[in-house]
Amino acid sequence: MPEPAGDLRIERVPITHPDAQLLVEAVQEEYVVRYGGRDDSPIDPRDFEDPLGRFFVGYLDGVPVATGAWRRSPVHALGAETTAEVKRMYVVPAAQRRGIARRMLAHLETTAAAEGVHALVLETGIKQPEAIELYLSSGYEPVPGFGYHRDSALSRCFARRILG
Repeated sequence: MPEPAGDLRIERVPITHPDAQLLVEAVQEEYVVRYGGRDDSPIDPRDFEDPLGRFFVGYLDGVPVATGAWRRSPVHALGAETTAEVKRMYVVPAAQRRGIARRMLAHLETTAAAEGVHALVLETGIKQPEAIELYLSSGYEPVPGFGYHRDSALSRCFARRILG
């Protein structure tokens, strides 16, 4: 079993940062393996800049191993009017099963709450059972579909209140 990721450092970077782009491409390659194609949902890099959102890269020993981001969302879930959507959660295979995704998710929750977000929403796919397990075990609950993949049989949506 891999060692815990005690020395994980999470930095805010633009989605256009080379380390972010490297990992975003890696997750796209993972989607090709699991779903047969890239995620074609629209992403505007400005969504991850102030005041709309944040993008983060996690580093182990200076090596980029994880991403996570949030962007403000019009979706109302769990009675919350102010929500943000979790995007681009990913951990490279060599660093998986070390608690990195859970730590990144907690970082997203903390930074979004600090900006007045009351709930996080997210969409993932049924061919990512480890992601679904992470979200369920972190207190997220199923919510009706939303966004670009809302009508896809492969899509599952979740939400969690993080403030109030």
